[in-house]
Amino acid sequence: MRASDRPVQFADGPLGGHRHICAFFNSIDEEHRVLRSFIRDGIDRGEKGFHVIDPDLQNEHLKRLADAGINVERAIGTGQLEVRPWQEAYLRGHRFDQDAMLALIEEVLQSSAAAGYPLTRLLGHMEWALLDQPGVDDLVEYETRLNYVLPKYDDPVICAYDLTKFGSSVTVDILRTHPAVIIGGVLQENPFFVPPDQFLLEIRERRSVRRYARSAS
Repeated sequence: MRASDRPVQFADGPLGGHRHICAFFNSIDEEHRVLRSFIRDGIDRGEKGFHVIDPDLQNEHLKRLADAGINVERAIGTGQLEVRPWQEAYLRGHRFDQDAMLALIEEVLQSSAAAGYPLTRLLGHMEWALLDQPGVDDLVEYETRLNYVLPKYDDPVICAYDLTKFGSSVTVDILRTHPAVIIGGVLQENPFFVPPDQFLLEIRERRSVRRYARSAS
């Protein structure tokens, strides 16, 4: 049985063929309420959990997982659950390198499959992009390019965004880079999704306009 033949149910709906999901929340409480079953059910089914989170929230994150009924110590001890701070994923070397992060995503998915896990459920907290670090302006391009990588895998990848921290223009761009979305706690196919070839062209055009504006000023 292919991993995609094993139904993944959460956020009031089944996960379809699109496995790159943006999840918009207004609080940590809402995020954990909506994603609790996604994380717990994966562990219960013997799948891999890979989370990248704000290091300041790591202890709270683990406590909430334990409160949800997950044996966190055992899952981490066996390697079934891996929780990394931003500095060990998105911000290695104190900068965001989108090529390196895309490679890391593939490395995680491939190594988990090689270790015998039928599926990897990946969760990334995205507020690292608000920090004053080199490369963070490449967030939207990175999310777009993920759409070249993730269709090769069955593993669901959730990019979690706190709507109270991101501006409306970035939020709209992020929405357009994900074929599936969680809004209001409900998982749905995203009608605003733009294919990566088209969106990357738009990004390049924006950069050209900005360069022209700077040179003309």
